[in-house]
Amino acid sequence: MVGFSLRDGEPQHTFVCTTQACAASLNLSPSSLPAARAFSSISDAPNDLFNYSSGRWLVNNDLRLAERRREFDVNELCRRAAQSVGRTSQDIDTFVKLAEGGFNRTFLITMHGGFEMVARIPYPVTVSKLYAIASEVATMRFLRSSGLPVPEVYDYSPSSDNVAKTEYIFMELIRGTKLSDVWMELEEPDIVSVLRQPVQLESRMMLIPFPAGGSLYYTNDLEKVEGVHTIDENAKAVLVAAALKELAYLEKFGRPLLPFQRGRREAYGYKGQSPSDHIKNLERYLVIAPSLASKDSALHHFRSPAEQHHPENRGPARLATCLDPTQFLFAGVRGCLQNYDDPVSQALTPPSLPANMDKLDQSEHSHAMGLYHRGLVHFHYVKNTEQYNKLHHDALSDLVSMFIYRLFNQAGAPWEGETHALKTTLIEAMEMWGMLTGEGVPCPVAFEPEDLRKTKELSAKLQVADENFEGC
Repeated sequence: MVGFSLRDGEPQHTFVCTTQACAASLNLSPSSLPAARAFSSISDAPNDLFNYSSGRWLVNNDLRLAERRREFDVNELCRRAAQSVGRTSQDIDTFVKLAEGGFNRTFLITMHGGFEMVARIPYPVTVSKLYAIASEVATMRFLRSSGLPVPEVYDYSPSSDNVAKTEYIFMELIRGTKLSDVWMELEEPDIVSVLRQPVQLESRMMLIPFPAGGSLYYTNDLEKVEGVHTIDENAKAVLVAAALKELAYLEKFGRPLLPFQRGRREAYGYKGQSPSDHIKNLERYLVIAPSLASKDSALHHFRSPAEQHHPENRGPARLATCLDPTQFLFAGVRGCLQNYDDPVSQALTPPSLPANMDKLDQSEHSHAMGLYHRGLVHFHYVKNTEQYNKLHHDALSDLVSMFIYRLFNQAGAPWEGETHALKTTLIEAMEMWGMLTGEGVPCPVAFEPEDLRKTKELSAKLQVADENFEGC
């Protein structure tokens, strides 16, 4: 049977409903439901579960939808979900689509008696599923065992080689108000309170000791993949690893691309950009990276060594690899909270509304309120970090560490038809070399004057394009 949800007063086809209660709510005869079956046998019903239905794309819509269509055995997935919490499939009341994100689709499973749980499966376009699911489960369970408020994982499969014919994670459902639903209406005291909570969680996570760099896995998951092993890393190895990864990719798969950001393509004459320039800049980065790791800083270190075991793990398997040793590479204000484009936020000055707010028209008023809200969020995140997470605040306050963090991220970012951000940051590194490494250390890279002039001209064109995009 078909269920509906209301959005802006209009019914939208959202999920398959297969229970007697749902049939009654839609004025359908209970006898039309299959006897002793948990799920509908209506031929069109599976498409609601298998297809992406949360939106459309202006470009390549059919391709994007095909990438997100995932068929699986609904009955077997639900049977496994029920088994993961000590139930049977006959205990299931409803199985409905809950949400769809960029990489996964989630379903809400409700049992007779009201117990609820979540089943999550990846889209076909999501790769590598084995690494992603195995690492996410190990990380969630580890953090939960360390006392952090993380949903419980009941069971998982990082492979589609099972009766459900899909990878999956079964986990606890956490009910609550979505922050995005109330975010822009929060007053300053509420913003302070809300931001205090992730800062305190970050502080607790940063105090967890790790012996090595990488991602968290159970060893019994990694045994399914050839060529995976645990290694110890130092700051220098971490700094170069991301760029080496990009070099390896570009040398094998690199081809000319138009810049991913369409608004910037005019600045490049609508011509595909060769990866050769980005390769050259990655090689420049690799030349200077060892010097960036040599600066004496309390932020360049491993936490104290400790082998991490998980009490819920089945059998002798342990967590195979751990988190990054270089704290400073993760120092920064999260993208959804940061407001670095505003000089007021950069200076950590409390934001204020314009003096002429009462004279602004509706559009100007909304824009000013948006800027003010972003400034408040940035300011109070940093102030809460200063109070509750000194290690992170020390990194945020260290201009050198923040610069290296930015350069490291750009060197490891996937190439999308532009090398400008990495190149301009390399130029900055050349200009502030003494601050980065100490006096008397010569900079091993240089740019020709003509190259610098052309780069500056391109920067101006791209700034106009970015401002136009932001205006839209």
